[in-house]
Amino acid sequence: MRDILRLAALNLARYKRRTALTALLITLGVTAVLLFIAVAGSFKAMMVGQITDSMLGHLQIHRAGYVAAVENLPLNRNLNAQQLAQVEQVLAKDPAVASYSLRIKLGAMFSNFNETTNIRLNAVVPEKEAATMPLLTNRISEGNKAGLVGRGEILIPELLARGMRIKVGDTIVLVATNKEGSVNGQPFVVRGVLSGISGPGGRDGVVHLDDAKTLLRIEGVEVSEVAVRLRTLKDVPATTKRLAAALAATGPDGQPLFEVHSWEKLTPFATIARMIDLMTMFIRVMLIAIVLVSIMNVMIMAVYERINEIGTMAAIGTQPGSIMALFVTEGFLLGVLGIALGTVISLLAVIGLRAAHITFAFGMQSGIALMPVLTPKDIATVAVLVIIIAVVASLQPAAKAAKMDPITALRHV
Repeated sequence: MRDILRLAALNLARYKRRTALTALLITLGVTAVLLFIAVAGSFKAMMVGQITDSMLGHLQIHRAGYVAAVENLPLNRNLNAQQLAQVEQVLAKDPAVASYSLRIKLGAMFSNFNETTNIRLNAVVPEKEAATMPLLTNRISEGNKAGLVGRGEILIPELLARGMRIKVGDTIVLVATNKEGSVNGQPFVVRGVLSGISGPGGRDGVVHLDDAKTLLRIEGVEVSEVAVRLRTLKDVPATTKRLAAALAATGPDGQPLFEVHSWEKLTPFATIARMIDLMTMFIRVMLIAIVLVSIMNVMIMAVYERINEIGTMAAIGTQPGSIMALFVTEGFLLGVLGIALGTVISLLAVIGLRAAHITFAFGMQSGIALMPVLTPKDIATVAVLVIIIAVVASLQPAAKAAKMDPITALRHV
């Protein structure tokens, strides 16, 4: 095998121009794929991070049927004290759970004493919400970010702040109807302005959980949802299944009491993430085509140009298997050379992109830095793919060389 490897390397060295052009083509393909993976992966991670770390959490737990009716913010589907205690007990035992936040979601009428409109509110425990949504404070474009929100304070969406000309420190009134149909109003001081994830159309504000209970006249413990942050995003699929199994209790009617949804099930942005994965797959398919065509072409030319040489090898007793192995090894070495050069160029390009500190806007948030990363797994996946295709592309020309009749090959001019 060592002799075949040495002969293959010498043969590639004999045809320097052809070898260089083929290796360059493979290098360009490998570089393009690795850079796309690095940049697309960075954008996807940033997008998912913005959604999960400032709005949704990695997964959410609700009472059964809540998500189906979430547009109406149904207060009659909130988790009660007993159900919440069961959820918290399960979360406390799960090693993948880093933190969780209790929320009451409600709709209310919002008034600045001159104009009135509707608003959606997330009532939270500030300490728990800040731990579960570490990027939430980044969305506060005006006002004090420390402590998120206090009693009697509200974070209002940018849409209302601009449309109704409300400033930080102004007093507004919220009017809400509880699940018994009772109406109540309460004044709040604007603590800050909250920018939306996807644009200026967001109508979600934030208040303290205790204020929401007072506004809705809720006595005791009651929450709409539990937003959960895991230690790593990779834990989401397994943890979702594990928590769903642990919370598989049913009510008196035999129906499930709880629902566990990962972030992908709660936002349309998951479709964009899947599109990025699909585009990455298509780019890899293009790499396969580039490597397949380039190596098959060069190996076919190598067989055609070296027919006399192949005949001589066969005439002196070289086995067909060894001849085939020689040409397959040449294709393998071309793939390895392209991978090595492409990986080095890609890593240097990634370092350059990170040093350039390129920023862009996502929704209403600007100045988000693009930080591409190439992991050993990404490089290994592309390397294995290229080597396999290089070997496969070499098989047909190599088989043709191995099957040549020595006499016919020696007579070839």
